[in-house]
Amino acid sequence: MELHDVWFVLIAVLWIGYFFLEGFDFGVGVLTKLLARDRPEKRVLINTIGPVWDGNEVWLLSAGGATFAAFPEWYATLFSGFYLPLLLILVCLIVRGVAFEYRAKRPEENWQRNWEHAIFWTSLLPAFLWGVAFGNIVHGVKLDRNFEYVGSLWELLNPYALLGGLVTLTLFTFHGAVFTALKTVGEIRERARKLAFKVGLATAVSALLFLLWTQADSGDGKSLVAMVVAVAALVAALVANQAGREGWSFALSGVTIVAAVAMLFLTLFPNVMPSTLNEEWSLTVTNASSSPYTLKIMTWCAVIATPIVMLYQGWTYWVFRKRIGTQHIAESVH
Repeated sequence: MELHDVWFVLIAVLWIGYFFLEGFDFGVGVLTKLLARDRPEKRVLINTIGPVWDGNEVWLLSAGGATFAAFPEWYATLFSGFYLPLLLILVCLIVRGVAFEYRAKRPEENWQRNWEHAIFWTSLLPAFLWGVAFGNIVHGVKLDRNFEYVGSLWELLNPYALLGGLVTLTLFTFHGAVFTALKTVGEIRERARKLAFKVGLATAVSALLFLLWTQADSGDGKSLVAMVVAVAALVAALVANQAGREGWSFALSGVTIVAAVAMLFLTLFPNVMPSTLNEEWSLTVTNASSSPYTLKIMTWCAVIATPIVMLYQGWTYWVFRKRIGTQHIAESVH
């Protein structure tokens, strides 16, 4: 296996880690409108992800940085062709971080309510837009001989990509609901389980359609195995949720995300961005990669830094592993 193949796999792993971790905190952000009935319950939901949401975004930064260094041509084409959608995601992530930090800085009702609206919308929009972006990457876009995107913004909103956006939105919301059931106690825990079942059914329908479409369009034997694992894990997650086994349900919903994203990368390889105008104009792991020397230096850096990042992030989750409820929310000091 060549180093550019290794880095394609590593970038796939980084995106899988990002969607697994950021997926549930996007879902929790969406649930602040769908599940929480009052301000204490909203505080409970936000507190479940408060210690970890910023650490989850490290995976996105790593994926973007690795793409820039390992596949600069892919990075340039992606960020120029998808400029507006990716800019909207970036703005959402910035506002979302500010909302988490500033929401409790003042006691006024309007102040806190407006930041809660921001948390909801800046969780929902990226959850949807990431699916649209990856749908276009896998399905292919209009690239010319210079590897430049020559289509329009509206062409990115095609049926396949929109279905991909619906899948990521519902899947992340389901992932967030089972995480909420795992991390809370009392009535909110029971309502989270009930909502998870409803959202999970919608996820199963949309995900099955999207994965079958992907398999029929560009799949092979390996991607078929990944698709079967994703569907089976989602069904098992629903069963575990109904049985009250929140830990198993969360783990299995995570397996669904891992298998589904792995399937997308399996159908993509050896391309990194297919051209719908001419197959010879597609970006591949070969023509989009950096020099072997650059990849070699990056590999040594990754070998040293990745275990450290994973250890401190795992330690964070261990420290904040206990369940919380409205009884743990302190009265306002204002």
